[in-house]
Amino acid sequence: MSTPVVIPQAGLVEEVVVLEWLENDGARVEAGDALVLLETEKTQTEVEAPASGILRIAVPAGPDAIPVDTVLGEIE
Repeated sequence: MSTPVVIPQAGLVEEVVVLEWLENDGARVEAGDALVLLETEKTQTEVEAPASGILRIAVPAGPDAIPVDTVLGEIE
């Protein structure tokens, strides 16, 4: 069973930009590891791994804004 990596809800923010993945697709990660750096209009934030396992990236880093309810990847 996989665990989704989602953009955390932060106030009234509706969109974020995936600046950089801190781990590679297929990497073994531990719960609490920093996975991805996101940017909003006002700040940058890291998203931590919600579980331990193998990271599968669904949304690559890039300049396009994505909605906060988007699944960024999953931990298998």
